Amino acid sequence: MKDAGTRVRDLLRVGEGFRLEDVDAGATPGFDGGKAAGKRALAEGGKPLADLQERLFAEARGGGGRSLLLLIQGMDTSGKGGILRHVVGAVDPQGVDLTAFKKPTEEELSHGFLWRVRNALPRPGQIGVFDRSHYEDVLVARVHGVVPEEVWRERYEEINRFEAEVVEAGTPIVKVMLHISPDEQKQRLLQRLDRPDKYWKFDPGDLNERERWAEYQAAYQDALTLCSTRLAPWYVVPADRKWYARLAVNHLLLEALRDLDPKWPGADFDVDAQRERLLAT
Repeated sequence: MKDAGTRVRDLLRVGEGFRLEDVDAGATPGFDGGKAAGKRALAEGGKPLADLQERLFAEARGGGGRSLLLLIQGMDTSGKGGILRHVVGAVDPQGVDLTAFKKPTEEELSHGFLWRVRNALPRPGQIGVFDRSHYEDVLVARVHGVVPEEVWRERYEEINRFEAEVVEAGTPIVKVMLHISPDEQKQRLLQRLDRPDKYWKFDPGDLNERERWAEYQAAYQDALTLCSTRLAPWYVVPADRKWYARLAVNHLLLEALRDLDPKWPGADFDVDAQRERLLAT
């Protein structure tokens, strides 16, 4: 991936004048190689990611309070599960807080829409991962008319205030939208119907959502542009090539963790004295 002053997040960040319809879902911004080279690069990126995650975890054991949050959104089949397995799966699982947001429960609906999200924020030293998130409340809720327009329109500012609070408290947020094309989604859904070992992944309801593709793209456009802030920007990752999407998210996490620069905690005991005790045994 590009370096020397051009970071992956600079290429994928949602900024002024962004239009989702202009993003080529099959592109590979910042990477000139093919699939084989991309897979090798991902494998090579696993070790520094794991090392930084261990430092973050150790820092918290020494009293640090920082964490990191990866938020993943995307249409059905966009590759969220692959990111979890191939990117997040490279780090020690004890250092990961994973939350897959489903349809709200009755208890969750009795609170504000951000209540369950606050309860799922990562603990100190953890990489939190949201498989879907509070953005469902301006995507699904909007497309399906779950709440009136005046309600979901107010949520953008609520989200911005909430995310600023989280970042300022010591948890940077990496917000990723996996952008898949309708043609690629069709092929992935067909694969699930063509292979008996994939039937379990197929949900007829996915076709209902696919029929609302244009509505979802409009909802994503607003969520991306209205909630891509200085403290918590959005990154749109082309996702037609699974290997590229995984590599890009790996680099986004690496860049965020390098910015945090977690430190190994110092010893709270006399190292030389303990060494002498050990050698005497």
